[in-house]
Amino acid sequence: MEQIDGRALILACSAIGAGLAMIAGIGPGIGQGYAAGKGAEAVGRQPEAQGDIIRTMLLGAAVAETTGIYGLIIAIILLFANPLVAKYISLLG
Repeated sequence: MEQIDGRALILACSAIGAGLAMIAGIGPGIGQGYAAGKGAEAVGRQPEAQGDIIRTMLLGAAVAETTGIYGLIIAIILLFANPLVAKYISLLG
């Protein structure tokens, strides 16, 4: 049986962590869909307030999207600029 060294284990766990971090994209997707639906309802009820409704909806969507972007940044760091691998290499020698 072949041994797994520490670097390979760190890379495997980092890939799993990156996948888990991308689960953070589910929440913003649901929230933005909900906001768009409610915004369309509001415009249907009050067409004269369309500008204010859309502006508020877009601001809320931008705030909701930050969670997904943070998850994406964590995943990219874990996959491409993994600080744990450098720390493992520095511990070895």
